[in-house]
Amino acid sequence: MKNNHGPIIIVNFKTYPESTGKKAMELSKILEQVHKETGIHMVVAPQATDIFLVSQQVEIPVFAQHIDPQPQGAHTGHNSAEAVRESGAQGTLLNHSERQLGLLAIEQCISRARAMRMTSVVCANNAMTSSACAALEPDMIAVEPPELIGTGIAVSKAKPEVITDTVAKIRSVNADVVILCGAGISESDDVSSALRLGAQGILVSSSIVKAENQRKVASLFANALLLHHE
Repeated sequence: MKNNHGPIIIVNFKTYPESTGKKAMELSKILEQVHKETGIHMVVAPQATDIFLVSQQVEIPVFAQHIDPQPQGAHTGHNSAEAVRESGAQGTLLNHSERQLGLLAIEQCISRARAMRMTSVVCANNAMTSSACAALEPDMIAVEPPELIGTGIAVSKAKPEVITDTVAKIRSVNADVVILCGAGISESDDVSSALRLGAQGILVSSSIVKAENQRKVASLFANALLLHHE
């Protein structure tokens, strides 16, 4: 999924009860419907245990929340790229603040994802880390200061310089990677702000997953993206 595919929303299901098992499937169907209504690309990232279930029920891309650099073999408890791909994942998040990796492991995981023809989305907490990761040529980089994750305080408003500095540093080493904004996005204005600062999409979680009306919030975010690109 390159940047010529237009704006994108990736929804990280984490391990919330509202997005586990059957509820993961139900939420994925809601997000697929929002995609059909708005044309905005929607991606879901359920838990590893739900990837197969979800991928059998929706046509929108399903990503893993994480893969490990280890290959298939005697690696109990690890998530191999081969396993999540076989389960139906078309991509994977990497280095989320709740599942961080070293730079060497990130490079190995990007390579393994590429070998499996999976989209790699590397999460980074600052401009320096983002530019280092950009040099590894992932498909996407999501800017997420960890102190703002889950707070409802959007990085695009609280720390707009993080986005602008990161975009500049990433583009100095990689002109093609898709840049996403994450951490604290909870309103459509947050989405618009992120796009004005140079992001091409958003990575969100609790604002949609834990919303009383998941469809409504997802539609608001999608329409904010749509308006910016008209």
